[in-house]
Amino acid sequence: MAEAQDPLRYFRIEARELVDQISAAVLDLDQQSGPDLVARLLRFAHTLKGAARVVKQTEIADRAHEFEEVLVPHRGDAGPIAAAEVRELLRLNDEIARFVTELEQPAPQPPPRAAGLDPAPGPGPAPGSAEPVGAEGPARAHEDDAPTPRAVTADLDELLDAIGEANARIAPLRDGRDTLGRLHRGVEALGERLRAGRDPAEARATAQRLASELGVLGRRWTDAVDQVERQFDEVRGRAEGLRLVAAGTIFTALHRAVHDAAEAEGKRVRFVAHGADTRMGPHLLNQVSGAFLHVVRNAVVHGIELEEDRRAAGKPAEGSVTVEVRRRGRWAHFRCTDDGRGFDLTALRRVAEARGLLPPGAEPEPQELVDLVLHGGISTSGTVTEVAGRGIGMDVARDVAAQLHGTVSIVNQSGRGATVEIVVPLTLLSMNGLVVEAGGTIATMPMDAVRRCVRLPRDEAATAVASGRIAHEGQVVPFLPLARTLAGAGADQAGAGAGAGAGSGVAVVLSADKQTVAVGVDRLAGTATLVARPLPDLAPATPVIGSVCIDLDGNPRLVLDPHGLVAAARDDPGIGGRPAEEVTPRRPILVVDDSLTTRMLERSILESAGYEVELAASAEEGLEMAHSREYGLFLTDIDMPGMNGFEFVERARADPELAAVPAILVSSRSSADDRRRGEEAGAAAYVVKGEFNQEDLLAHIRRLIL
Repeated sequence: MAEAQDPLRYFRIEARELVDQISAAVLDLDQQSGPDLVARLLRFAHTLKGAARVVKQTEIADRAHEFEEVLVPHRGDAGPIAAAEVRELLRLNDEIARFVTELEQPAPQPPPRAAGLDPAPGPGPAPGSAEPVGAEGPARAHEDDAPTPRAVTADLDELLDAIGEANARIAPLRDGRDTLGRLHRGVEALGERLRAGRDPAEARATAQRLASELGVLGRRWTDAVDQVERQFDEVRGRAEGLRLVAAGTIFTALHRAVHDAAEAEGKRVRFVAHGADTRMGPHLLNQVSGAFLHVVRNAVVHGIELEEDRRAAGKPAEGSVTVEVRRRGRWAHFRCTDDGRGFDLTALRRVAEARGLLPPGAEPEPQELVDLVLHGGISTSGTVTEVAGRGIGMDVARDVAAQLHGTVSIVNQSGRGATVEIVVPLTLLSMNGLVVEAGGTIATMPMDAVRRCVRLPRDEAATAVASGRIAHEGQVVPFLPLARTLAGAGADQAGAGAGAGAGSGVAVVLSADKQTVAVGVDRLAGTATLVARPLPDLAPATPVIGSVCIDLDGNPRLVLDPHGLVAAARDDPGIGGRPAEEVTPRRPILVVDDSLTTRMLERSILESAGYEVELAASAEEGLEMAHSREYGLFLTDIDMPGMNGFEFVERARADPELAAVPAILVSSRSSADDRRRGEEAGAAAYVVKGEFNQEDLLAHIRRLIL
């Protein structure tokens, strides 16, 4: 019914996505040519043309056809495309974007019809009826409050996968319900026997059997509930993340602004962007995007020199404008850097004196002059053009930073360029986290800072706590007991103190600010996708705590700041990352399984235990990887397409290079014959998935791997 009522429903989504893809690709074409990029653009245009014709949107189809006509002569040609042709491609895409925008406008509501009268069918949207998009059309397309359809689709796929995993975890609970019913009936029968006084020996045997089955059921239910809770925590985190938008959604608009400004000024400028995957609230991202449109234009107009001037200064003829978005704790940093001439300090001083911002004869420092640009309305441009001269660009950046309770700063390097940076607090931030426990406190570390996890025996942990350092990859790095640090931060004092004194069980090696430290925790509690929120204003904060997230029970959970942890670990002046005695690294484990779910589960278990893990999706791939690197253990499934696990182990045992590497078979097969065949193949251990116990698996591995 929905399609019948709105036949353009899916076309609007597809067309908007294709318009965005075409815009980004054409801008790439302006900086790099090649048959692959041309072929990609032709595919986009052809897809859009075909879809438009299906839904009878002839204006869009005709312009997509014109777009193809411009590109077809360059198919298979590695040479550059003329600037005039790039302008034509952008013009055609702007027109297509305008028609798509018109289709996205709400249709006018028909007037109430009189009784007994049917309204006559009205015409569709009239081409040209919407306000022209102009040069900033693509920028507006990226300033919606919702993520792009492509981003939403990918996020929904991940959410649906997580829901499917959670549903699969519920199966043991359903099975346990049936078992519990059977046990309940057995208890009733036992009660009847006891009341009747019949056969005490049989009653005792029945009671023992029931107690044993109840113990097994209890353990299985406990494990199942823990797994379901973790999975639903993942679902909740991914669902919350749907509210957030990737920073890369604003890059095409900024690229277009740089391109158009360079065209207007007759300059050659390359656009570079970093940090596309950083996700944050759409309101914050949209406001900063609007300000940065002015910032990147100013970089082109005021910063980048003309080609002849750049050559005379010993620079490449093509200038560059680089936009970077990164997260640092609870702050988002938006930075624009150009390699132009920098700010004209002489002109700035002249304009500031004319406006009364500097008294005559004053000798301000260079940075003081640059900071005056943020005072408002200062422009060193001699003329007013479409892209510069009114002195409002930096005003917008200053105002946006103030509205978002952030800051804006300028760093000027005369003759080498300038950097404008807006730093704003993050209200919401999506991240993958490593959940840890230290001294009774549960906390989360951002996964992108974690390098590896190393399990520490009690004596090594005690030494690390006492010395404040640990050997890692041939270096001595600072060691920070998290429990002791959180105790100083006002966390659970009793629990934290106990944990710190007893020594930590796992060292989490993380990096930030180009420095590496190890953080000691009692245990790893898994991973989670979460949305971090800023700490309440009245909550005590220390540098090691960056934000907070909410767990399944609605309780706050600390999110640690890697930069704060590095700073805290390096507070001891006696620790400087001195070279240590050469440490022999433990060899990684190769997991071979055709099931993605099983591979990821086993990797999570092994990495949480401190092992380095690599994955192979087939036995053939596993053998190829085994010959390219030394492994300490093979962990392989049996039933796989092509070569099975038995054959994998047999071939490894027969290969002189691999014969010494132990192998563990992990399979749903549980028969004695299969176990015997695994032993004959040369497997050092056999684990049945239906009887899977994490600690048993790790015990096998500790026995076999050095």
